[in-house]
Amino acid sequence: MPFAQRLREDRRLVLLRLLQEQRGYMANSSVLHAGLQFMGVASTRDDVRTDLAWLQEQDLAALSEVVPGVLVATLTARGGDVATGQAVVPGVSRPSPK
Repeated sequence: MPFAQRLREDRRLVLLRLLQEQRGYMANSSVLHAGLQFMGVASTRDDVRTDLAWLQEQDLAALSEVVPGVLVATLTARGGDVATGQAVVPGVSRPSPK
């Protein structure tokens, strides 16, 4: 697997895990970008928006644009299952056992 693909799959898992940790299971794209940076996952704001759109297509997150340019992502039940490793979705890294 090319490194860029591995990084994208890991970034998607981290996004799901960040959403899972939030009260209400939701966060805006700026907060998620900051969370990725804090976790050492280098990404651009465009990476975050692209991955959030992909997660929505897979029914792992729901998106709404509250103001122009700011997306709010909400974790779905399926997304929660993927974040904890109870479900597997191609395109998202599987978390390591705890």
